[in-house]
Amino acid sequence: MRDGNGQSLDHPRLYSGVRSRRILAFLFDYTIVLLLMIPAAIVVFFLGILSFGLGWSLYAFLFPVVAIPYVGFTMGGAHQATPGMRFADIRIARLDGEKVDPILAVLHGVIFWAANAVLTPFVLLVGLFTPRKQLLQDLLLGTVVVRDR
Repeated sequence: MRDGNGQSLDHPRLYSGVRSRRILAFLFDYTIVLLLMIPAAIVVFFLGILSFGLGWSLYAFLFPVVAIPYVGFTMGGAHQATPGMRFADIRIARLDGEKVDPILAVLHGVIFWAANAVLTPFVLLVGLFTPRKQLLQDLLLGTVVVRDR
């Protein structure tokens, strides 16, 4: 099996330390998204004033409005990794060898959050029992997270 860069996905070294690196990447990316929400929250605040309070209902959708483009443009971009994943030296790859596009990247993030909301974070235990350390969203979408170098 080869990824979009022509690299074999069967080498065990690619999966060494991936679980802990994924946790580090998640924390890094979550921090970035929270920081990006600050200017977005300020814009929503002024929209609420201009609309006599109606715009403040956008606060309920602020996290997805910031997080979805962040994941789509970074994980679905040229590096196949979010800034947190690049910091942790990991990237996402498709098992069929194609590149991860922005739609698949967004779907990957949405399934992650939906699975955690419905099945609790215990769904993360799936990664302990899969040979490539894949989580539920990886298994459903045919992706794998590997070390970049």
